[in-house]
Amino acid sequence: MALVIQQRQREGITILEIKGRITAGPEAGAFRDAIALLIAAGVRNLVLDMRGVDYIDSSGLGTLVMCATSLRRNGGNIKLLSLTRRNIELLVMTKLATIFEIFSDEQDAVNSYFPDRKIKTFDILDFVQQMKHEA
Repeated sequence: MALVIQQRQREGITILEIKGRITAGPEAGAFRDAIALLIAAGVRNLVLDMRGVDYIDSSGLGTLVMCATSLRRNGGNIKLLSLTRRNIELLVMTKLATIFEIFSDEQDAVNSYFPDRKIKTFDILDFVQQMKHEA
């Protein structure tokens, strides 16, 4: 399935709705190119709505990290929103959950860019405990 990226704004924050797979090849390249264009256009703060991402391979993970690093070098950041259970497990197992802020609510993800607002981040420890109980 080809990667589809739709862009919208909420309170001045760019939200990318991503559908498909972030895998080696054209998908990872399209994702990387989309982020590079946004950085070139001056966008610094992104929320990636990943509810439609059904699969991420190691190349896709590398692309996510590379894009986050590029944004951070330019004074911005990437926040992840609505990850599937499989993708959360992948980030936890690879310890990449420690470098990304993960949210289950879009307003919380947007609010995280405003220091005076309260937010509720995704509780990774709670998620890991649930995984242990289910195993």
